[in-house]
Amino acid sequence: MAKVFLPYQLKKATNNEDFIDVQGKTLREVIDNLEEMFPGTKEHLVEEERIKPGLAAICGFSATRKGLLQELEPDTEVHFLPSIAGG
Repeated sequence: MAKVFLPYQLKKATNNEDFIDVQGKTLREVIDNLEEMFPGTKEHLVEEERIKPGLAAICGFSATRKGLLQELEPDTEVHFLPSIAGG
């Protein structure tokens, strides 16, 4: 079961939880199951079957390069973080 940390904007939709345990073997499954638990969350995370532009998915210790196909080990932490830009 993945431990999912969401961006601040989604905390209201998830009862202000710091993290949520969600079943899934891939990032896609986790997001789909999160949507079942809290309808409307997927539209904040996914656009056209990809992680939304301006958002990064960190699975374990690194950003995913496989997008929604990223396989997850049991107890993987998944963080959705807004991209940081500037110079």
